[in-house]
Amino acid sequence: MKDIIERPSPNFDERALPVSMIVLHYTGMEDAESAIERLCDPAWAVSAHYVVLEDGQVIRMVPEDKRARHAGISHWRGISDVNSASIGIEIVNPGHDYGYREFPEAQIEAVIRLVSDIKERHAITRGNIVGHSDVAPARKRDPGELFPWSRLARLRLALPRPTKNLMDPEWTEGGFLLALERFGYEVTERMAAIMAFQRRFRPELIDGEIDGECRAILLALLLPKPQGDD
Repeated sequence: MKDIIERPSPNFDERALPVSMIVLHYTGMEDAESAIERLCDPAWAVSAHYVVLEDGQVIRMVPEDKRARHAGISHWRGISDVNSASIGIEIVNPGHDYGYREFPEAQIEAVIRLVSDIKERHAITRGNIVGHSDVAPARKRDPGELFPWSRLARLRLALPRPTKNLMDPEWTEGGFLLALERFGYEVTERMAAIMAFQRRFRPELIDGEIDGECRAILLALLLPKPQGDD
């Protein structure tokens, strides 16, 4: 990894919780400098711990022991102050509003190295390495369906998409939403929660419909694994 560049943001607070999560974002702005300027602007009051540029350069904006303001109103596995419990990584990409595109190889390699380092130092489980859309499904779509979660999963840096021995439990809609909530999602906004799950674990079809494949994938994710969730 290239040497980390320091570009401090004033937008941070003290943590109220220990670090137990990593939240991945895309910047969703037209260019990197615009995103970095906003993350440093006191008037916007937003920030992240790290920004990863398209060439793989990593910028540190907030120390890891401080609470960056990257997740907003969010929820994951019983945690409602996600900012206090997480490290936030912004990945430069224009996002869905400005021409969403594939993430360059150098950028993904840098993200993988950074996530691996943070995961090891804070003993973060794979199930708590998530996207912004996972923790705020009603508001966010990032890092989006083009983000290569499967590459992180192969390195045990994220949960893999189940593909083998899938069985449809034939849950009702209520049963599926209950299971989705048990897995970690906020399900108050039904359609948004389903689409966030699909964007993360079935990105080739994001239609907000609960079908047999969605039910089978979710069941497999909930079943206990011999290797655990580390």
